Amino acid sequence: MRKGIALVVGATGITGGNLASYLVASGWTVFGLSRRATEQSGVIPVTADLLDESATRDALVGLPITHVFYCTWIRRDNEKANIEANSAMMRNLFEALEDADLQHGSLVTGTKQYLGSFEAYGSGRTETPFRESEPRVPGDNFYYALEDVLFETAERQGFTWNVHRPHTVIGYARGNAMNMGTTLAVYATICREKDKPFVFPGSKIQWNALTDMTDALVLARQMEWAATTPGAANQEFNTVNGDVFRWRRMWREIGEYFGLEVADCPETPQPLEVQMGEADLIWREIARKHDLIEPDISKLASWWHTDADLGRDQECVNDTTKSREFGFDHFRETRAAFFDLFDRLRAEKIIP
Repeated sequence: MRKGIALVVGATGITGGNLASYLVASGWTVFGLSRRATEQSGVIPVTADLLDESATRDALVGLPITHVFYCTWIRRDNEKANIEANSAMMRNLFEALEDADLQHGSLVTGTKQYLGSFEAYGSGRTETPFRESEPRVPGDNFYYALEDVLFETAERQGFTWNVHRPHTVIGYARGNAMNMGTTLAVYATICREKDKPFVFPGSKIQWNALTDMTDALVLARQMEWAATTPGAANQEFNTVNGDVFRWRRMWREIGEYFGLEVADCPETPQPLEVQMGEADLIWREIARKHDLIEPDISKLASWWHTDADLGRDQECVNDTTKSREFGFDHFRETRAAFFDLFDRLRAEKIIP
């Protein structure tokens, strides 16, 4: 028997893509909504721009969706514009599904819940480990706006909800704007090809402090679990792998994986956006030399996002006690998550 009929919103992204594949394997009927059609096996593609109200309605009308998994966002020039655009996208989605027999809605946000928005990043000085019960950080944040739309719609339409807060997702995806794993693999490949040391681009604080991350399949498992466990309904959950690490060790282990000389952490940050200023031409040559399938580095690396994560000047550790108390105890070693991703990128000729 099928578990339910899922609509994964953002099915071509790192979170949505991995979730859609997981749900198919787990026995769901899965529709994958994105602006460009997903080509994942077993996922029924639905294409629409959620900012277009009528196009969204036309794409979704009549679909017997029972569970919505919202894993997308759009970036604008400032946070007020982020709030306006992202709120409109979610409203358009649920209005298009107003005649569906929805049972549950899941929203993926993240650690900016505790840190503050992109334009006020780090303004939230919440003490670690971050707990779901912490109050919202003052100021504009489109995560909060999305939560409010979800809560209002769930109450009006009579379905349950969950909010999931991962921290820097590791997983396979192409053309994704927030993909540290593939970004580091591309950076390491360029360092090796150019015989340059593997230089940590971020801050001394991130180099030395404890931190954590989220494997995309840990997130997928938690999302399915929360959506199908009655006692977990209407709750927010942090979502991380269950281990903690320091970049000063992880960076050396990643460098060793790629056979690189690992430099000491610089006294001041060396952002990848600066280091990789001419990387597009370098990568095209690497792709030609090694017969790789993606010569366009902009579809693989997200320098700005990795710089933001590694350049923070505060410790970021998430408490998962609540999730465990509710019954979810899956975990993943972060080092293994990185190495498994790198192995897949090699096997699929993304990196040499």
